[in-house]
Amino acid sequence: MQTQFLSALANNPQNNINKRPATQTSRFWTVLAALFLSLSFSAPGYSHRGALDEVDVCRFKVGTEVVHFTAYTPTFTQTEGYCRLIPNVGLTNLIFDYEGKKLRDVSIEFEVTKEPEGTQIFHQEAQKIKTGTVKADIDFSKYGAGDYLAHVTIVHDGEKQDHHLPFVVGAEEDKSHWKRYLFMLIGVVVLVPIGISILTKKLGDKENTGS
Repeated sequence: MQTQFLSALANNPQNNINKRPATQTSRFWTVLAALFLSLSFSAPGYSHRGALDEVDVCRFKVGTEVVHFTAYTPTFTQTEGYCRLIPNVGLTNLIFDYEGKKLRDVSIEFEVTKEPEGTQIFHQEAQKIKTGTVKADIDFSKYGAGDYLAHVTIVHDGEKQDHHLPFVVGAEEDKSHWKRYLFMLIGVVVLVPIGISILTKKLGDKENTGS
């Protein structure tokens, strides 16, 4: 008798109804949690206000060596560094740091041009920089906002090997990703109550059907 009772209990439709809501509710909250986690990690981080954290675009190769480029606008942002996007137009300190030691024994020429005209606004003749750091102070208010190109040229035996890094002055930070993030958040806030309402209604209908 006890075995028959347990078997009947296991096969009881009402008992199965009670299990389904719990399973569906669990799945609903799992999906919801995954959505919130994806939103949390969707906001990209920026390196020197230039690009995604996965790639440091402030570093570029000169031959086989690497040079790190940083721009400071002390009048506007004091010690905060920028790279490909410099938001303010004014006195700017451009810093080129050799990450290795090999470039210190090679003559390097530095130049900055306004694009697309290619107008030279800064030039430092080729020389060996034993400190491994070059500083260019440029007042961009004289040249205006726009596209610029930093040239780092290796000069050896009369030959030149030019490497360059493009950057923009007077560029506003791209906030489109925050707009997308806001729209997604609004969507979640709107859809979650609707989803809960639909799920609750379905569960209620099943309970009524079972009873």
